[in-house]
Amino acid sequence: MSKASRRRQQPGSPSSNAPSTERPAETAGTPVSTPTSTRAGRRERQRTAYKPSFMERYRTAIVIVASLVGVALLSVFVFTSAAQPSYACSTIWTPDPTAPPTAGATQALGYVQPDMGPGHIGPGDKVTYTYCAPASGKHANVDGSGPIAARVYGPDDSVIPQGWVHNLEHGGLVILYQGTSAGATPEGQAAFKAFWEAFPPAQDCGPVIARFDQMSSPFQALVWGRVLPLDTFDGAQVTAFWNQWGGVTNAEKVCPAPDRPSPSPSPSPSPSPSTEPASPVPSDSPSVAPSPS
Repeated sequence: MSKASRRRQQPGSPSSNAPSTERPAETAGTPVSTPTSTRAGRRERQRTAYKPSFMERYRTAIVIVASLVGVALLSVFVFTSAAQPSYACSTIWTPDPTAPPTAGATQALGYVQPDMGPGHIGPGDKVTYTYCAPASGKHANVDGSGPIAARVYGPDDSVIPQGWVHNLEHGGLVILYQGTSAGATPEGQAAFKAFWEAFPPAQDCGPVIARFDQMSSPFQALVWGRVLPLDTFDGAQVTAFWNQWGGVTNAEKVCPAPDRPSPSPSPSPSPSPSTEPASPVPSDSPSVAPSPS
């Protein structure tokens, strides 16, 4: 056995089969990798990127959409409110037939409509009238809203009773026509204008002629508390109605009443002749005419 072999087999010497703890020799040209520590490994991990939430990513778009929806809802509310009628009718008033006048009596034109009061409201306030077309009731008391200008209003003009009911309260005349009647035609409008021009002029007291559909006849002439229904427009009959009732039924005597002929006095009976002689009148006294009976 050689000297080298004996050294390898000496007691206490590591076995040739034991794993070697010696560092392997560096191979030329090959770098030796150095093991990394646990701390270094943590530092070298990829950091997770921050992801914003849905609200954060689309906040601007959400605000814009919400604003547009709010504006749209407000517009719908305003449009719906404006489209709502400013008045309502509980009953389309139809007068009860009256007995014909007795022979020799003057016929009372028109019909009495139950009084609905003279209350005032503000512009834009809604009113529910018990009877339509209303010859009385609540009405606007603001310049431009009620009373309204007396003139002929066309079928497309916006005219509501809150305005012309105040004309009635002052003693004015109102003539109404349905939109499906002949009054809404060009010929009917021309007839209205001719009637209006011939009517005695008076500020806001001359006839207000306007469309109104919620009534029981194609045409109606109104003074406060009284209605003359007509199937066709008859200017002569409307004038007779006005001459009979204009300025009579209303409480506020603002408009001039039509000129009415004074009633002729009833003839007084002739005095019976006296049986006693008349007393002589002194010549120096002025003569005195007998007073009328």
